[in-house]
Amino acid sequence: MSRTVLRLVVIAGFVFLYAPIVSLVIYSFNESRLVTVWSGFSTKWYGELLRDPQILGAAWISLKVAFLAACLATVLGTLAATALVRHGRFRGQTLLGGLVTAPLVMPEVIIGLSLLLLFVALDNALGWPGGRGLSTIVIAHATFGTAFAVVVIQARMVALDRSVEEAAQDLGARPLRVFFDVTLPGLAPALVAAWLLAFTLSLDDVVIASFVASPGSTTLPMVIFSKVRLGVSPEVNALATLVIATVSILALIAAWLSARRRGAVSV
Repeated sequence: MSRTVLRLVVIAGFVFLYAPIVSLVIYSFNESRLVTVWSGFSTKWYGELLRDPQILGAAWISLKVAFLAACLATVLGTLAATALVRHGRFRGQTLLGGLVTAPLVMPEVIIGLSLLLLFVALDNALGWPGGRGLSTIVIAHATFGTAFAVVVIQARMVALDRSVEEAAQDLGARPLRVFFDVTLPGLAPALVAAWLLAFTLSLDDVVIASFVASPGSTTLPMVIFSKVRLGVSPEVNALATLVIATVSILALIAAWLSARRRGAVSV
């Protein structure tokens, strides 16, 4: 295959992937409420978006849920990875490894339904969690976020040089001190990656949250999904554009910091 054909294939692939996103951004500045009919440039839908209490409230709930779920998933993922990697063979190790990674291959509908039944059973038996709400969404998102966190942290932990930890123990450091002062700093890149992955997955989830949420704890993806079912509105385009802009800016900052760090290391 010639180089020209390869370039055309790559260009066609990028157009296929990014043309809908570019169209969405353009029509977020459309003055008309009809998203497929251009009637002039306007930013009024961004103002309407910022005055929409439903979207603002759902966005705040999604950010709180994603932050709490990511923190919980990272902690649980670190503990599970430590047990699987640093404690050798123990009874139930295979079962633990299968349980923490099962959400990776399990359909989200099954996860959401099983968690709903669990919360109902716990509510009937213990009076907790007292109905569905913010706490049930956090637990549900942390459940499948932990599976991804374990994979990331476990891979990093396997690659760590254990001689540094052994040297710290030889110098008199207790195992808990070694874990916090030596192991965790070595896992820092994986911990950040695991947290960001769990945060993103929680912020993006619709299916599981639909099972465990209540009318007073509707997340932003659920609101967007309900609005899109009635037809795409310019406000949804504006919201998507803001999300795209935020993610793009963060990605550029991360790339700049990475390039700067590589330059400092090379010098």
